[in-house]
Amino acid sequence: MTRIRPAAVAGSFYPGDRAGLQAALASHLGSVRHRDGAGAPKLLVVPHAGYAYSGDVAASAYALLAPRRGLIRRVVLLGPTHRVALHGLAAPLADAFDTPLGRVPIDRAAIAALADLPQLSVSDHPHALEHALEVQLPFLQTVLGDGFSLVPLAVGEASPQAVDQVLERLWGGDETLIVISSDLSHYLPCAQARQRDQATVQRILGGADDLRGDEACGAMPLNGALRTARRHGLQARLLDLRNSADTAGRGHDRVVGYGAIAFETAPATARPGDDQDATAADPALGHALLATARAEIASALGLAAPSVPAHPRLLQPGASFVTLYDASGALRGCVGQLEADGPLDEGVRHNARAAAFGDRRFPPLTAAEWPGLRLEVSLLGPLQALPGATSQAAAAAGLQPGIDGVVLDWQGRRGTFLPQVWAQLPERLAFLQALLKKTGLPLDFWAPDIQLWRYRVTAFEEPRHARPH
Repeated sequence: MTRIRPAAVAGSFYPGDRAGLQAALASHLGSVRHRDGAGAPKLLVVPHAGYAYSGDVAASAYALLAPRRGLIRRVVLLGPTHRVALHGLAAPLADAFDTPLGRVPIDRAAIAALADLPQLSVSDHPHALEHALEVQLPFLQTVLGDGFSLVPLAVGEASPQAVDQVLERLWGGDETLIVISSDLSHYLPCAQARQRDQATVQRILGGADDLRGDEACGAMPLNGALRTARRHGLQARLLDLRNSADTAGRGHDRVVGYGAIAFETAPATARPGDDQDATAADPALGHALLATARAEIASALGLAAPSVPAHPRLLQPGASFVTLYDASGALRGCVGQLEADGPLDEGVRHNARAAAFGDRRFPPLTAAEWPGLRLEVSLLGPLQALPGATSQAAAAAGLQPGIDGVVLDWQGRRGTFLPQVWAQLPERLAFLQALLKKTGLPLDFWAPDIQLWRYRVTAFEEPRHARPH
């Protein structure tokens, strides 16, 4: 007889009907703008609140798995228990978990291989009403299809060593994905939560394995996973960091923090000669840069400017672009410099003001547009000459979609596209021809003295405000 664990939180944490759930997932996954990075995530940390609160943040991690559809055949899923006191880890007796999207089979053989470990028990009770694991399943079903089995483990009081031992046995190869389900801080005022969550993320990115429950509700499974990831040489990359006030737009006095982090086998942006200064792993820097840009524009409009937190990187040389989006998400201005000519904060202030009031493609920004304005600050790495660009085809073949920013120069005509433009122009040749057009050259133009450089960016953007539900 097949034992099925029915969906327990369908209709509350996420839509309970198949069509509504598919639409919600499409919306969350469609909200992910940056899917950059050539690394293949082996381990993901994702939040587990209701989709209206944490769905977009979780999607930033799950979107990375789309290229591995059909390759990942087993998902090891760990999360905390919210309703049942538990010592150690518990696997279910069930043979499958149900969601409105269908049935996910349990890898009973994998669970049997853990039977000699004293920290593991087998019981349906901790799983029956638990949402931390269940809310991940529809995302996994959507991005991976129906070709994977599941090893769901509810984690109670367990040492990092105990969790590490379990994960090491289940680690496998490229066919196995590890997912840790955890929210961050709970019920702090918004400003305090942001500070706490930024500090927690810094500890996670640094490989700490002594996280507390007030930092992350999934601290028990997460601490063990961080030990395993460190031993296997994985490198962590922050994908998104927000809280319920950012995503759902309400309850600023008591918010819950959400973060998405990918652990990969290689740096997503590594290339010999790149300026790898770990800015991608520094949410505090992102907060400072966005606050700097927003304060500059607010001051120019005669509005109250937000405070700008101190960060040592702001005083160092750096090249940046500031991009503005209006309330509909359309481009509203973009100005920057390709190489550093002074301290980073000065460049960001100049570019922010120029993007708002000096981009000739748009009229000057008005105070009426301020409430819906969204900012993005991109930090540029060094320019590197693109060799072998003897023709359009050869130049296009040397570009890496979603990763390379490109500068084109011909006899003083110069133009650039940030890597973010790949989202609108994913084909290499179309990307290059659009850059030619931007530079004022014909689409089919090429010359031996055309010069091309590529560069990489670390982009920080303000969250989109969730639509009222």
